[in-house]
Amino acid sequence: MQFLVIATDYDGTLAHDGKVDPPTLAAIERLKQSGRKLILVTGRHLPDLREIFPKLDLFDRVIVENGGVLYRPESREEKVLCEPPPDNFVVALEQKRIPFSLGRAVVATWMPHEEAVLNTIRELGLELQVTFNKGAVMVLPSGVNKGSGLKAAVDELGISLHNVVSIGDAENDHAFLGISECAVAVSNALPALKERADFVTAGARGEGVRELVEHTIKDDLHEVTARMVRHSFSLGERINDNSQQIRVRPFEGSILVTGPSGSGKSTAVSGILEQLIDQSYQFCLLDPEGDYEDFKGTLSFGTVSDRPDPKALLRALKSTQQSIVVNLLGVPVKDRPGYFSELLPHIQDLRSRTARPHWLVIDEAHHLLPSSWTPINTTVPQVLESTILITVHPDHVAKAALNLVDVVVAIGHSPMQSLRSFATAIQVQEPQGSEVEIKTGEALVWFRKNASNPIHIKATRSSGERRRHLRNYAAGELSFEQSFYFRGPESKLNLRAQNLNIFVQLADGIDDSTWMHHLQRGDYSHWFREIIKDDDLAQIVAKVEQDKHTSARESRRKVKEAIESRYTAPA
Repeated sequence: MQFLVIATDYDGTLAHDGKVDPPTLAAIERLKQSGRKLILVTGRHLPDLREIFPKLDLFDRVIVENGGVLYRPESREEKVLCEPPPDNFVVALEQKRIPFSLGRAVVATWMPHEEAVLNTIRELGLELQVTFNKGAVMVLPSGVNKGSGLKAAVDELGISLHNVVSIGDAENDHAFLGISECAVAVSNALPALKERADFVTAGARGEGVRELVEHTIKDDLHEVTARMVRHSFSLGERINDNSQQIRVRPFEGSILVTGPSGSGKSTAVSGILEQLIDQSYQFCLLDPEGDYEDFKGTLSFGTVSDRPDPKALLRALKSTQQSIVVNLLGVPVKDRPGYFSELLPHIQDLRSRTARPHWLVIDEAHHLLPSSWTPINTTVPQVLESTILITVHPDHVAKAALNLVDVVVAIGHSPMQSLRSFATAIQVQEPQGSEVEIKTGEALVWFRKNASNPIHIKATRSSGERRRHLRNYAAGELSFEQSFYFRGPESKLNLRAQNLNIFVQLADGIDDSTWMHHLQRGDYSHWFREIIKDDDLAQIVAKVEQDKHTSARESRRKVKEAIESRYTAPA
């Protein structure tokens, strides 16, 4: 369920001539029964609202005085969200005999007194703003409006604005409709509000609210959001047509990013994550290799030596806009799938209550969600909705996760082969087209449920280069596939180096024949380039490998010094 909250204006939207009719009351009661929450957002004063509408207990939060005061119906508590009206302003209005009503936060009058009010604000040098609501004129501190009031309400409820649909009719409703994921205008709304709305109801006032409620209960507004593009993010530009961005709507489905090691998967994913952060979508990223630690705009849990604390990261996710990175380098490789399986039900519980985190990002998905994985109950696959899976081997990922994928991004050499591997894994028709050669920074994108051909794009890159954390490679634990193996010319050995410290230790202890076998084959520089992804180190070591006159002892010394100078020297 994406839309957990409906926020509605009162006059001209929920109510007609100040009254809410019985069918509309019945509709919002049905909405409450669906497990959703209701927020009322109005310019009225609370005493006036209580008198005219005694059913405030239907709402989880009520914002009155145009964003100035928050009311909690369950406890009947009030919270003023701004400074009270300045005394000298109130006195000046009285002296000028301008009629007004005084609230705890707002000073309200009506046309044609707006010019006199503005002159008074200028004369006194006050930082106040004037907001119009058809014939009403409301004065509040700068920055206080229905939008700021709605944000205060959803923050208290622990719900993101990306899970809110708002409905209104007048000028002062722009502020809270604009910050909601979905903005709805009733048919009697002002033309300017209709133009900015994602959806305009066929009915007016309460009938329009009832229409919105029915759409929400029926399919969680799927028919409406399928047409929305303002919250979409870009996967990249179509090759030979830079003006066409290939975009994906949040909550539309899961994404698979696949390709060989070192092909640029994490770079492409970083470009997506930056857009999610910019739009305040929350994500939780499972990071087995420490590639995303300290990613800008996130909190990172776990280090090369410390196991991430599940309780701490779940506490962080309570903040609606805080994205997190779960660094699994401190968890032994064999234990990482188990750690993830233990964390998954907690993520599922959070998503069922708050619809957050909006995205779950799983790097090395073939390891954390192997093909042998099966959900422990029928509800667990729901937690894998809106997931970004990153893997070298799509055919090794659990089918329960792959079945939810709508968009496949294939990077590196043989991208069509990667797409076909995915199609085979979930037993769907393969995409059409021959193998293509793509350059660094490019990808093929396949919207598999649309039966479209793959699209050749230049992938969206992150605004800043992601810094790989060198010391993670020094002391962490790489996966079995990424480790270096000293085997020797006759494959008599099978000594695994799962990080650079162990590589140096094994290099000191192996026999000369084994050392020279890998040196002459260029295995060391290849590992540094493709797995450690350190081109500079790879170039240094490649020169040692190419020196036909170097001895085992001398080449060991040079390779060891190159590693220690960059990775394992004291910090």
